[in-house]
Amino acid sequence: MKRVVSVSLGSSKRDKKVEAEFFGERFVIERIGTDGDLRRFAELLQQLDGKVDALCFGGMDIWIRCGKRKYALREAVKLAQLVKQTPVVDGSGLKDTMEREAIHWLQRNGIVDFSNRKVLLVSAIDRFGMAEEFWELGADLRVGDLVFGLGIPMLIRSRRVYEILGSILLPLIVQLPISWIYPTGKEQEKIKPKFEGFYLWAEVIAGDFLLIRKHLPVTSSRYQAPLRGKIVLTNTTTKEDVELLRQLGISLLVTTTPELDGRTFGTNVMEGVIVAHLQRRPDEITRDDYMMALGKLGWQPNVRKLND
Repeated sequence: MKRVVSVSLGSSKRDKKVEAEFFGERFVIERIGTDGDLRRFAELLQQLDGKVDALCFGGMDIWIRCGKRKYALREAVKLAQLVKQTPVVDGSGLKDTMEREAIHWLQRNGIVDFSNRKVLLVSAIDRFGMAEEFWELGADLRVGDLVFGLGIPMLIRSRRVYEILGSILLPLIVQLPISWIYPTGKEQEKIKPKFEGFYLWAEVIAGDFLLIRKHLPVTSSRYQAPLRGKIVLTNTTTKEDVELLRQLGISLLVTTTPELDGRTFGTNVMEGVIVAHLQRRPDEITRDDYMMALGKLGWQPNVRKLND
């Protein structure tokens, strides 16, 4: 039986362990949150190194991308270098393949027509594949990296402006502590209603669920269900998250990763499953390899109706 473990900077309250079958093999899949404790994160990596088939970084990216440029987060790279034997993944391989295909699958099957659809993508540097496909399909895309990453109330509409800003800011941002740009530990348990107008503008809200959740209008005084009729495209949702979205009025929830015992895991976990199956290091696996593996799994996005 293969074992894939996601070590996360996130809250331990979101931990989960399941057994599942992929590629005709049995897998134990586990998510271990460290409540924002980098030292504990490092200790777990070293304890599990050589004892599991894949180690997955949760709550942080190792690599982010803007345009044709790729950047490494300083803190994440230092942690990854602690692992000497087990392959390490952060989900970027599937963000560049599976998440791109998810958008086209929804379009092909008539579930969501993204042409001219108002789309809020909470972070494009984290979901660069999604961003590029939304732009290609003619969506009215607004990128929320400044809003959800830095707290600056400004959405970016232009692809060119986004890439210029990225080339200026990202060499500086990748030097910052992870906790400054992404909710970690107990911060993941909090919702601070803010930027309500951005949520209300969008017809589709896409990207990392913890960033989507971060400022949800849960105390909106204007509407009982302020997000009525909207679509959310994401993953890493728990049963509690789904109920929250239902109460807010979300019409359709689409998750790009499979649901296992009521939980959808992150792209890092599914990438770990593929790496463990192929028994190759991530830098040896191509886009075509990922797509062939997804084809063997019979993968398709999960589409769940929450409200009429």
